[in-house]
Amino acid sequence: MRIIRGQYGRRRFDVPTNITARPTTDMARENIFNVLENLIDFEGVTALDLFAGTGAVTFEFASRGCSQVVCVEKAKTQYEFIRKVKGQLNADMVTPVRGDVFRFIASCQQQFDVIFADPPYDLPELPQIPELIMNSAMVKPGTLIIIEHSRANDFSSLPHFKQHRAYGKVNFSIFSIES
Repeated sequence: MRIIRGQYGRRRFDVPTNITARPTTDMARENIFNVLENLIDFEGVTALDLFAGTGAVTFEFASRGCSQVVCVEKAKTQYEFIRKVKGQLNADMVTPVRGDVFRFIASCQQQFDVIFADPPYDLPELPQIPELIMNSAMVKPGTLIIIEHSRANDFSSLPHFKQHRAYGKVNFSIFSIES
């Protein structure tokens, strides 16, 4: 795993071989963060990374100046890897949570400036994730939501949809909650 830019930029970490996640490719992550940097100033914002996997997106947020990054990951191997990298970077702004994303969405009362979700592409509930997030207590006016998905999903008809980006087989739908 490579952190692309920012405070921790160019740092590399060896991902465990027994990991079950499908990490966002470096190329797709670099491109989506270039888009996001034109939409939001990361300095001091709060971010949430759902289905965190290796934590690549989490640490990209942290590296770019977010004041707090909460990441939710169910699998023990990935969760422990995120904790290990957090310690190596002394990234106190990162808060790993081991648990089910759907329970987290339903119970979380904290609001975030940016919410990123990268569910498994074959997850049966994937089509409902944008609306679950938008209808949760986690959003506020100005919240930016990014959903990573395969080309099989089209979220352009949903409320608050702003744009779609595709980088190879990786697709992102971006939503913005307006006041």
